Amino acid sequence: MKNIPITCEKCFLDFQEALEELHEMVISVKGTEIDERNQKRIIRSFEITHELALKTMGEYFRKMGRKLPDGPRDTTVEAFNEDLIDDGKTWLDMIIERIKYGPLYPENPQKNLAQNVTQKYIRLFLNFERKMKGLME
Repeated sequence: MKNIPITCEKCFLDFQEALEELHEMVISVKGTEIDERNQKRIIRSFEITHELALKTMGEYFRKMGRKLPDGPRDTTVEAFNEDLIDDGKTWLDMIIERIKYGPLYPENPQKNLAQNVTQKYIRLFLNFERKMKGLME
């Protein structure tokens, strides 16, 4: 079976679809207490959106003829340096929070992560989408 090369444009379209789904979820829970079921849905959607954002950044660097950064932290730092994203510290916080959400930590940060997605991270994704849209045109 032949592998189809992934393009920056395709990654960006996938990111936009995931972001739209996440944004709809965030809007639907705005102003309410987020129950456990919705927390899980928001976090799952957030993780997909974040992965696709990182993949889009990496493919953008490849398209520019640059070496791909190693790992999510380096990709985030490089994207901040290239002005693809704003608020680099909060983007790095996303990575840390995703790690803490994993099975290595005994605490349950689910509620805190869902709140951060709805209050902070969604804005960063929307800003990234706006900047990438400008670069793709």
